[in-house]
Amino acid sequence: GLPGPRLTGLGGGLFCALAMYLLGWLDLLLFDASLTGYGVLFLPVCVLTALWVRGGDLLTAPVVVPIAFGVGLFPLTDGGAGLLARLMGLFTGLATQAAWLYGGTLIAGVIVLVRRVRWVRERRRRAATDPGATPGRNSR
Repeated sequence: GLPGPRLTGLGGGLFCALAMYLLGWLDLLLFDASLTGYGVLFLPVCVLTALWVRGGDLLTAPVVVPIAFGVGLFPLTDGGAGLLARLMGLFTGLATQAAWLYGGTLIAGVIVLVRRVRWVRERRRRAATDPGATPGRNSR
């Protein structure tokens, strides 16, 4: 199997959102709110989320990474005149950085698809070699 933690769907979402929020602040402090730098930092978080989520919750990874991208943009948005200005900055950031958002989501989706296919093949192979075992949903 793959080394590293095995996160539930919720745990993967919390990991991804917290990591992106902290990386958003780091980007603000080190790179003066560079959205390109933020996008580059987003890609490894997508990979780690897709690799660390457990087999039964694989399909949550491509769902949580775009949400985490938006969460991490909050520190980078210009919150000049209040909530509406911050929301407008968030939407502008999402629109201008869509390539990073889609790229990271695609990377997570491909990793999840490969892991899912391997997981299903392994279950079928185990079921074929052990005819008495009934593969359940939680058997890994």
